[in-house]
Amino acid sequence: MSTIEARFKIQRESFTLDVDFTIPTRGVTALFGPSGCGKTTLLRAIAGLEATPHGYLRVGDAIWQQQTHFIPPHQRPVGYVFQEPSLFAHLNVLNNLKYGQKRIPVAEQRISLDHAINLLGIEHLLMRSPAQLSGGEQQRVAIARALAVSPHILLMDEPLSALDHQRKQEILPYLESLHDELNIPLLYVSHSPEEVARLADQLIYLEGGKITASAPVEQILTQLDLPLAHGDEAKALIHAQVSHHDDHYKLTHLSFSGGAFAVAQKQFAIGHPVRLQVAARDVSLTLERQSGTSILNIFPATIEEIVDESPSQKMVRIRVGDAILLSRITRKSASQLRLTPGKAVYAQIKSVALLS
Repeated sequence: MSTIEARFKIQRESFTLDVDFTIPTRGVTALFGPSGCGKTTLLRAIAGLEATPHGYLRVGDAIWQQQTHFIPPHQRPVGYVFQEPSLFAHLNVLNNLKYGQKRIPVAEQRISLDHAINLLGIEHLLMRSPAQLSGGEQQRVAIARALAVSPHILLMDEPLSALDHQRKQEILPYLESLHDELNIPLLYVSHSPEEVARLADQLIYLEGGKITASAPVEQILTQLDLPLAHGDEAKALIHAQVSHHDDHYKLTHLSFSGGAFAVAQKQFAIGHPVRLQVAARDVSLTLERQSGTSILNIFPATIEEIVDESPSQKMVRIRVGDAILLSRITRKSASQLRLTPGKAVYAQIKSVALLS
């Protein structure tokens, strides 16, 4: 598999970014971590915007940087989407898109302007000025403009951070379409676990300028030595597919290695892949399979790890088939059930969110 390999060491007065990683050249890799951990600095280094005398960057078969070799920013086939759209106010949407594309030779244009426009759903906006667009529309135009330069890699630095909740929900489906239809890697900086769970394939967790974890997103979300697996927002991610529809009860069944979830009926074709998000607060544990309950999603599970969550709570990591879930329970419950790693239990899942 083709990969991106990067090594950077950037020394600042009170901060050092020191990273070494390899990621695939397809799919979405999220950069996640607390403010000031180096996420934006890393994106800028990949774009060639940071001075990195000790850097190395290979994208596929092309060396962009090593020792005395350095491809300057304007020669790197990179699409960069910032937090703010930064559109040219004196140009309409169509001319904003054409501005970046015109410097790319026709023979090197791998993404057509029409394709970028259709992916972001902005056909009806082409003759408008940026001032006539909502914040979400401006950001969709900015993403289309980044795609119009036919990049070999797309860098996105918290592209939804300036939008309210409603605008974020409007634009997320378009970001999902990029994931599904583009054959280029996307590096995505975010502070939102929801965005990461919904969009990312791989996750790089940064802290204090260093990578503390790099793995598939579903693994890192449930890694108990990382902050993402704790607190009210702790969630697990499961990949499943539509197995059948129950027209009588209006349910859709989603199969995975540990069984099948029943959710409110969705208009998906049989075999359609989906992402499911299960909050730790919505998973309870029992020693025997319960009957006479309204909970539909109950699976046999095995406890893998238990850690203190708070003075009154425990976080339990459990395996269901090949999938990993989290369960946040009270210390008293853990004691009464005599929970220990390796113990067989049943996971009762009160609610599940369908992300895609």
